[in-house]
Amino acid sequence: MYFKNTMNRRRFIQSASAAAGLATLPGLLDACGSQDAAGTVTLKYWDFYVTQAPWIDNEIKLFQQAHPGIKIKKSTQSVGDYANLYSLAVRSNNTPDIAMIPQTPVFNDQVAKGWWQPLDKWADDKWRSRFIPNTLHEGSNIFNGKLYSVPLEGLAVPFQLYINHSVFRAADLVNADGTIMIPRTWDDVTHASEAITKKSGGQVYGLGFGNSAYDVLSWWMFVFIIGAGCPGGPGDPDLRTGKYAFHSNRNYADWLNLLKEWKDRQYIYPDSISISDEVARAYFERGKFGMTIGGIWDQPEWTSHQFTDYSLTTLITPNKEPDSYFPIKPGGTFTAISSKSKHQDEAWAWFDWLASVDAGKRWVEMGEGLSIFPQNNDPKNNSQPHFKQYIDTAKFSVPGPDPTIRNPNVGLVVPQTVKPAMGDIIAGYYTGQISNISDALQELEQKSQKALEDAIAVTNQQGHKVSIDDYIFTDWDVKKPYVTKPNKA
Repeated sequence: MYFKNTMNRRRFIQSASAAAGLATLPGLLDACGSQDAAGTVTLKYWDFYVTQAPWIDNEIKLFQQAHPGIKIKKSTQSVGDYANLYSLAVRSNNTPDIAMIPQTPVFNDQVAKGWWQPLDKWADDKWRSRFIPNTLHEGSNIFNGKLYSVPLEGLAVPFQLYINHSVFRAADLVNADGTIMIPRTWDDVTHASEAITKKSGGQVYGLGFGNSAYDVLSWWMFVFIIGAGCPGGPGDPDLRTGKYAFHSNRNYADWLNLLKEWKDRQYIYPDSISISDEVARAYFERGKFGMTIGGIWDQPEWTSHQFTDYSLTTLITPNKEPDSYFPIKPGGTFTAISSKSKHQDEAWAWFDWLASVDAGKRWVEMGEGLSIFPQNNDPKNNSQPHFKQYIDTAKFSVPGPDPTIRNPNVGLVVPQTVKPAMGDIIAGYYTGQISNISDALQELEQKSQKALEDAIAVTNQQGHKVSIDDYIFTDWDVKKPYVTKPNKA
């Protein structure tokens, strides 16, 4: 999974916000849109937005006011079940008219299976010109020359370290001027965790998370590893070499050993593995622990509870300055129109509305994230101090290499899922089920590399020219913006 400005990335992030009920079979059978005797078209729309629901609900209200002949019937699914539910809807021939794109199978595979309607008959050159260059490109949201989706969100580091001010103050973790000591290094986090745990007599913990339902520990690795000279993070190859580096780059094992040390020293809330991320967010708010990892989606919930006594930062590193930044890539997806919809023009109207500059501006104003349209991300559009801190974390990201721009056929490469995945290994080592972390990381590195190379071979057998060389950018400085140039061939 390449970390880029895609809804794939957002799905990874949004697992924290999944709390909606599972769709029932009757709901699936009622998925398609309809038209009543008065001519009003009802579009069925699926998403998995929970904390972002106020934004989407407001967009529905505004859209229906502007389009009185169209009604949006929204169904919010659990993100953990979303892919399976959508596949079931496909098999039963009852897909919604428009939906957020499932995480699996990969988007290009969904396109190849005919799930989605090409947008080209509506999305002409003038319409596409609203997006900055390289946002729409082959291998990301265009396949075989046809456009299927566009991104909603702008480029930002997806995960942050959140710091509870009251917990830090109680542990005397304040500067001479009274401001909170914001951790920037691994040692800073260790020091703060020790101070919190000891000062409270073990009643408050330095760190906490909720890993019962989602792979939250991979978020933790992301925050602590990306800036440690590991631009591939917990899931990608290092594009300087085209190789996975889970074992060959010692920072992975070093951080995992540090995580285990934090646990052994009782700096981490002891039930973190068994509680959910939603519960962990509530516990952080109540001051049961001083630091947690989350995303921008946490802020609206805390704001609704009038909890504002916190700060955020990201890319915590072994050294005072990051050795690499979060590599972002242009492109991305959000929603798509079902190829089976009987109301495609109306579905396009709703798609177009969500993809508009104005909807993106409201996304920023409501504190949901950055917009794909840079003009919307002016701090004046959201004066909330924590959202401004979130915007400021963009300084830890730079445009990185994009193999799909160099060779669009890379978008057709679909590696088989490797198990145990990184999240399984982190949890297994944390709980003691894995004792030799070096061997586990070496096996994951080898399996991941083989899966990538096997997938490249399959793509070549299908008549699409791809090489491992497409994944190698030897001239990439991981702290500087990189502009990927297409192959001349």
